[in-house]
Amino acid sequence: KEQRCLMNVPHVEVYKNAQHSWGGFYFQSSCMLGKKTTCLQISSAGQFPQCFSAWNIQISRSFRTSLLFRSAPLPLFWIIVKPIQKLLAIILGRSIRNWWKALPPNKQKLLKESARKNKWKILLGVSSLGVLFIVFYFTHLEEAPITGRARLFVFGKEHYRELSQVESDMWMEKLKSKMLPETDALHQAVELVVGHLSESNKDIPQMSVIKWVIHVVDEPEINAFVLPNGQMFVFTGLLKAVSDIHQLSFILAHEIAHVILEHAVKKASLVHFLDFLSLIFLTLIWAICPRDGLAVVGQWIQSKLQEFIFNRPYSRTLEAEADKVGLQLAAKACADVRASSVFWQQMELAETLHRQPKLPEWLSTHPSHENRVEHLDRLIPE
Repeated sequence: KEQRCLMNVPHVEVYKNAQHSWGGFYFQSSCMLGKKTTCLQISSAGQFPQCFSAWNIQISRSFRTSLLFRSAPLPLFWIIVKPIQKLLAIILGRSIRNWWKALPPNKQKLLKESARKNKWKILLGVSSLGVLFIVFYFTHLEEAPITGRARLFVFGKEHYRELSQVESDMWMEKLKSKMLPETDALHQAVELVVGHLSESNKDIPQMSVIKWVIHVVDEPEINAFVLPNGQMFVFTGLLKAVSDIHQLSFILAHEIAHVILEHAVKKASLVHFLDFLSLIFLTLIWAICPRDGLAVVGQWIQSKLQEFIFNRPYSRTLEAEADKVGLQLAAKACADVRASSVFWQQMELAETLHRQPKLPEWLSTHPSHENRVEHLDRLIPE
């Protein structure tokens, strides 16, 4: 019914050679045996070798997605200032500890008594500081596109675009010797899919504003990411891991969703907000701990707690959100969204066949393959 349907994109044919049923979906049993199977071909530009070979592909446990910056308005300035802030907090805390140790016992006693007498004033001061942080947080919330969720924006978006251009230049310099030419069949296949996704979702303002620039990197790693300025890097390992054009459409839609939802800015804003709060705890740790060795241990514990309680769970939340919006983008392009969960089932199967150790999800910045499949299966009916 829909003339823009993905299956009608010129020069693209999807060959379904379903010989084995697994998990309610179909894929070739020969793939499990390590045989190469061509699943998608570009009739006018040569073959697009699409096979899922569990024996000869490199599996990445933390499947790489759009890079999430940890930057501030003036990138170079904040790169220098961030470690200096921590150093100053350590010096301040250590100075407070040494000052306290140098005080005579009678003065220490007087200060303790004074603190007890003025405990309500001290508590009021601390509470006022906490209220300021809360007010700052809620006054810097904006509504996210598509999802409508509230998100924290600490710094201006234009600075992140500048930084993404700097990072884009860095990646281009690093990978320029491995870039496939635009005339290559794999590059043209990715270009067709991205162009179709963009055209089918042009009603979304963010999709129309960004100019998507495709780079196909000749690397076996199963990897793809998109920078906030629209620079898209797709590795050939990923193109060989997907079974058909529908899986590729979902993966690229997922990456595009990261950019549309401005996850890089959201992540960076939260990280900088938490880093600023952590400076207070860092100063207290170095002031309270009686020895430097204990302070170092306390600092390490504080950083790990921040990482596993806030940073990584938030990253997993962003991945789940990109999965949901990616499904919507792919569905509007008439891709078979059921292929999304099949892809992660294949990744899980390949990981099992390679006997790779399965780390607990809480140790990762991405959802586990199993949980990702369950989440996608719940979303697909929508």
